Amino acid sequence: MKLIMESWRNFLNEEEEVIEEAEYQGKKVKLNDPIRTSDGPKKFKVYVKDGDKVKKVTFGDPNMEIKRDDPKARKSFRARHKCDQKKDKTKAGYWSCWQWRSGAKVDS
Repeated sequence: MKLIMESWRNFLNEEEEVIEEAEYQGKKVKLNDPIRTSDGPKKFKVYVKDGDKVKKVTFGDPNMEIKRDDPKARKSFRARHKCDQKKDKTKAGYWSCWQWRSGAKVDS
């Protein structure tokens, strides 16, 4: 368990990035800042840099509740989705795991 917690702390420290602004389809957007979607088939969206382009990544089932405050549920989710292996910010799995980190807040 100690190794898992240490690995997770390292993951969080590596992933702290300054939120930048960029342009996506003619509008200014914040990068690496997940927000709830008002439309579409997914619950959240985040804009990320993919090389020199900006990409929109959508993730999350709109019919499911995030129970990250329950330690058992959080541990089970993170193990089931192999969150310690998710490193690519252009993939939905990375952001889903990012939302399931301990103490995370979800912006509306």
